[in-house]
Amino acid sequence: MGIAESTLDELPSDAEEQLRHGEQQLELSGKRLRRLPSAVCALSRLEKLYVSGTGLRELPEEIEELRELRILALDFNKLERLPDGLCRLPRLTRLYLGGNRLLALPNDFAQLQSLRCLWIEGNFLRRFPRPLLRLVALQSLQMGDNRLRALPAELPRMTGLRGLWLYGNRFEEFPPALLRMGRLHILDLDRNRLGGFPDLQPLRSLRVFSYDHNPVTGPPRVADTVFLVGEGAVERMAERDEPIPRPPPRRPVRAFENEEEEDLLIGGGGSRALGPPEGSLRALDAAPGLGT
Repeated sequence: MGIAESTLDELPSDAEEQLRHGEQQLELSGKRLRRLPSAVCALSRLEKLYVSGTGLRELPEEIEELRELRILALDFNKLERLPDGLCRLPRLTRLYLGGNRLLALPNDFAQLQSLRCLWIEGNFLRRFPRPLLRLVALQSLQMGDNRLRALPAELPRMTGLRGLWLYGNRFEEFPPALLRMGRLHILDLDRNRLGGFPDLQPLRSLRVFSYDHNPVTGPPRVADTVFLVGEGAVERMAERDEPIPRPPPRRPVRAFENEEEEDLLIGGGGSRALGPPEGSLRALDAAPGLGT
């Protein structure tokens, strides 16, 4: 055990001070934790739990006792699997799992019916996790930097999806299922192996399409209201009769604390730029910027 590593049963020394003001939020990010202290799972009224960048290797099944939890950040750890107990959090709306070692998601993951925002970028996913197809309330899905080569034909079942980030995967052809995702606002396919695109004009709700760093010679056909990012995008948009649309944030900064900010992420509301709160540990893991 390192001298700064918490024991498996005790809360870190500053946890009581964090909870004293009644906010029901616990910030453990940056501490050394191989396993979540069991005492955390006894905090049954906890609503927000941040455990980013701690070296966490496993989660206890008892995490299901956190029945009031709405936000759970577990990114930049060493998790190789998720316990079934995590799938039994009825109020969970935002889950951050990026930068771990996950190969798959549990079958029971589909029980997270309140989930609106899932970040699972930077893992080892070779196939699209099928339990996600049953999450009809999911609005924002961040799956960049995995190992995906295809998407399931059933993807349009995810009728709530508005933002889909698939950059840094291994797509060689444009996934046909995306042509039936008529409610998408943001689609990011940067850094794949795409040699061309079909006509994307049927995607009537699309506001941002990014295809940079693919072996293509020019942009696809899209509606004039779509902001393009990639080879030939500036020239294509300059040819339009309408002014070039102002881009909303394409790579979101996590984590959002209210629904207004999340709506901006997925295309509802105005065009105010989003950024991390100053000094927040939870803003250290911003995704790559617009021009990358």
